Amino acid sequence: MNDSGTPDPRGTAALALRPLTARSIVLSTLLGHHPPRLPARALVRVGELFGIAEGTVRVALSRMVAAGDLRQTDGSYGLTARLLARQDRQDESRAPRTRAWHGDWEIAVVTTPEGRPAADRTALRQAMAALRLAELREGSWLRPANLDRSRPPVATEQCTWLTGTPDGDPAALAARLWDLDGWATRARALTSALEDATSPADRFTIAAAALRHLLADPLLPDPLLPRHWPGSQLRTRYAEFEAELGDLLRQYLAR
Repeated sequence: MNDSGTPDPRGTAALALRPLTARSIVLSTLLGHHPPRLPARALVRVGELFGIAEGTVRVALSRMVAAGDLRQTDGSYGLTARLLARQDRQDESRAPRTRAWHGDWEIAVVTTPEGRPAADRTALRQAMAALRLAELREGSWLRPANLDRSRPPVATEQCTWLTGTPDGDPAALAARLWDLDGWATRARALTSALEDATSPADRFTIAAAALRHLLADPLLPDPLLPRHWPGSQLRTRYAEFEAELGDLLRQYLAR
């Protein structure tokens, strides 16, 4: 809604954002908080912003502990290792570690025998997505060599890694590998929605979507991006929301 009470065409409805559940509210709060551990009362208060009853939040917390998503200690809840890795990826998407790019591309070619177990193939795809590589064809992955990060064992064990440069236009290759126009369009819509949203619940919902969208940013070097790339603007708007969330949680913790 906007200040007049009418639906905002750039708000959550236009972005097709689903209402957050108690579980997603807890996860989004902890993933956006450092360190990712909060007492139950703070998580209950965040749920109240969405009209979710205290009992519903506490049931969600219990189920998340049972599922291995959270670890409970002395009335506080923190993320487990799998979700801590997700928080690390989200943090990197907000403040990527880049290095000077001189035109080289990193290339990974699957060199393990055919007939790999499905679990191995799935693990490799997840690792390549986290490394922000794109698949040129089955078993061949690449991206500009402008990111400073380590490669997990699953990526080094199943692939041979090379460095090279494309024969043609690297910007055209990047546009072929990633839907840059589609990413930019949604990023601009999320940025505008965050700027216009007034209620804490709407801002929280849009910010959670913005953070998920930043995970899909290919983090390409500037020469390969379309003009007026909106990545930095979306990161700035999310950082402003994160500061607001931190202030809100400190208020809840002080009560």
